Amino acid sequence: MTWLITGGAGYIGAHVARAMTDAGERVVALDDLSAGVPARLPAGIPLVRGSALDADLLRRVLAEHEVTGVVHLAARKQVAESVARPTWYYAENVGGLATLLDAVAQAGITRFLFSSSAAVYGTPDVDLITEDTPCAPVNPYGETKLAGEWLVRAAGRAHGIATTCLRYFNVAGTAAPELADTGVFNIVPMVFDRLTRDEAPRIFGDDYPTPDGTCIRDYIHIRDLADAHLAAVRRLSSPGTRGDLTVNIGRGEGVSVRELVTLIGEVTGDTRPAVVEGRRPGDAPRAVASPALAAKELGWTARHGVREMVESAWQGWLHHHGR
Repeated sequence: MTWLITGGAGYIGAHVARAMTDAGERVVALDDLSAGVPARLPAGIPLVRGSALDADLLRRVLAEHEVTGVVHLAARKQVAESVARPTWYYAENVGGLATLLDAVAQAGITRFLFSSSAAVYGTPDVDLITEDTPCAPVNPYGETKLAGEWLVRAAGRAHGIATTCLRYFNVAGTAAPELADTGVFNIVPMVFDRLTRDEAPRIFGDDYPTPDGTCIRDYIHIRDLADAHLAAVRRLSSPGTRGDLTVNIGRGEGVSVRELVTLIGEVTGDTRPAVVEGRRPGDAPRAVASPALAAKELGWTARHGVREMVESAWQGWLHHHGR
């Protein structure tokens, strides 16, 4: 098979591309390079610069590279930006997906993997989030991911496409320094950025109903996330695979924000105390995945711990930013 990875030069996309090519899969990447970096991609992977909104380009790429399956990672993913620009987020995330699915159906492609998010759940009051936990997103970004899942499943039923939706929890770390997350939108690089600028880390709210008062999250190493994609691709590639599958991708273990900031201090050697600020709207006290279904359906479980995530991320940060 040949797999098209949209967003293939991004932080997650490049890790997925590397895991798949290392396992012998043929891959072609599509990326508009708004956040992607071509140098992240392994040598030999074709990179097409363009958008999932470009129907003509999609048709050409699918035909010229004889694509037989798609891994759709390209999306806008900043929560605050989605609140400020909801119509753009819907146009990019849902509109781009619709255009891509049309091209996939027209090309007769029958394997499709969709990058979803734990943001579809909103703020559930449960110890472990299962795939049956009701979805109630609290921001436009999460809404576009949930709408994307609906669209993927509907297109799958209509056109005989086997589909998989992976609901990521909090992704961190890197498989190699050059593949590191260069944005400052997730908590680990946000803390690194503060420390690099000689500022104290920030914690948003310490009065939640949790043991230390800070939010608890499920952090997943990017290497494990990439392996989950490979497992999902292998399942989709199996003869006779039909229908749809939706699974959580997490470790099933909660780490509080204060615990994470303390660990970052240990790894970086900068142990200055964090500054506590007010809560951010929409932050759930606890969001931890049940990974049981992924283990059952994909044969996948996370293997890397939080310290490994932070240590690898710090090496990646120093590679790109220095200190």
